[in-house]
Amino acid sequence: MIVVLLLMLIAAALPLIQSIRSESIWERMLCYTSISTRFALILILYSRVQHDPMIGLVAVVVLSVGNSGLLLLANLFKAMETECE
Repeated sequence: MIVVLLLMLIAAALPLIQSIRSESIWERMLCYTSISTRFALILILYSRVQHDPMIGLVAVVVLSVGNSGLLLLANLFKAMETECE
């Protein structure tokens, strides 16, 4: 199970590298949304390993609420970019 968690952490680092390389705010926000989703799934798996339902509850809240806020913010930034051009 620890090997799976380590592989998931490595997979979560890939969008982080892409967000550093990207210059577009839209792509960066999508990368951060992907990172948020991946870390929420890692937390759910970790809560199952540790038999702690509170960690899993926090992960479910992050998974359901956190991504929508980031996507709304990304749409706001995209609208601001098109308005300024």
